[in-house]
Amino acid sequence: MSQNQHPAEEQPLPFVAPCRTLHVRAPLRWISLGWKDMKKSPLQSLMYGIAVFLISLMISFAAWQAGNVYVLAALLSGFIFMGPLIAIGPYSISKQLQSKQSASLLETLRLEKQSISHLMIFAVILLVVLLVWARAASMVHIFFPEVSDANLADFAVFLGIGTAVGSIFATIIFCASAFSLPMLMDKKVDTVTAVLSSVNAVLRNKQAMLVWAAIIVFCLFLSFISGLIGLIVLMPLIGHATWHAYQETIDAGIWPAR
Repeated sequence: MSQNQHPAEEQPLPFVAPCRTLHVRAPLRWISLGWKDMKKSPLQSLMYGIAVFLISLMISFAAWQAGNVYVLAALLSGFIFMGPLIAIGPYSISKQLQSKQSASLLETLRLEKQSISHLMIFAVILLVVLLVWARAASMVHIFFPEVSDANLADFAVFLGIGTAVGSIFATIIFCASAFSLPMLMDKKVDTVTAVLSSVNAVLRNKQAMLVWAAIIVFCLFLSFISGLIGLIVLMPLIGHATWHAYQETIDAGIWPAR
């Protein structure tokens, strides 16, 4: 156990996995461990990164052809919501590297197949949240200034409400998916247990998880300003780091491995 990591706390609910108390700098260690995993399996990791990059390009091209910047924003936002599911590949690679010195794509696919039913349930949950978010985003447009010569002050209400609404949905997704997907892939647990365990761990480690969320947002920002090319490296890096975050935070020893 790391020196920055405290023993697991007792939980009153049997269907919530105990969590450990994290140091505020723990996310930096996760990124470091994730980078080590990438160096050990560069081909497997970058294949997932390239897949994410190509999907992002297709989404952007479709929105460009439609000639609607709002379509692009909605599609890219939806893609970000579904990002945790895409990171399943790096989770399984890191799991293999943890038990041995190499990882194979065949074993990665096998690990994903074992938990596919629960992952699909989680995907449906994300889809429902995305649809609600899309509806909320469309309603926010009633605050968009109607004047042609609008200045920054005219946009203040629209931007403020839009940011607040987006932050609420982003927080919900972050809390639900921070540790649940690695847990679903690693242990024989149901989706509700994994999600509640994730939310519990986030709420009990607010400072560390705020740093972790900031790192993820920064990586996404770098990806967008690089024309999405950064996703090739940063998406698998976040995935590997998330596996180590789960291993360090969630005490799921009472559940059998998949």
